[in-house]
Amino acid sequence: MVSPASRSALCRTALILALVAGGVPAFAQESADQQATQVASNQAAGEVVLIPNRVIYPGEMIDTGALKPVTLLPGKHRPDAVATQAEELKGKVAKRTLLPGRYIPVAAIRDAWLVEQGAAVQVYFIAGDLTISATAVSLQPGAAGDLIKVRNTDSGKIFSGTVMADGTIRVSAS
Repeated sequence: MVSPASRSALCRTALILALVAGGVPAFAQESADQQATQVASNQAAGEVVLIPNRVIYPGEMIDTGALKPVTLLPGKHRPDAVATQAEELKGKVAKRTLLPGRYIPVAAIRDAWLVEQGAAVQVYFIAGDLTISATAVSLQPGAAGDLIKVRNTDSGKIFSGTVMADGTIRVSAS
């Protein structure tokens, strides 16, 4: 027969071993989540950050349904350069795996590519009233404002240009 005092010590030891091993028993995790929700709802105005509620893989478009706003506990401050608003993430793509319950660093997201590698693109050179256009193949993917390399399909020459918001490439005299 096990005495109540040794049963309590045995339970504490099992809980400590589970925590050290990295596993959290479901009842402990659930009660911790409930406490965090209660504390977050009772505070007046804390900082809000966004965290994924599921794994978001590299190259995946970030869907607002995969995000959960979390209010930080009083006294806790958000780290620098993490996403705090859904507008920051709208239309963005994950550069690396984003794990549930973790902050989303701004460095871990990027704009979606407007130009894919290997795609045929229109290239424009504009100087005053002079406009020269050509068809080229992009050698790199790029978002608006990125400088990428393209190959002219007629001459085979490789040059760099800036991706414009409409998906065309603008080159300038160098």
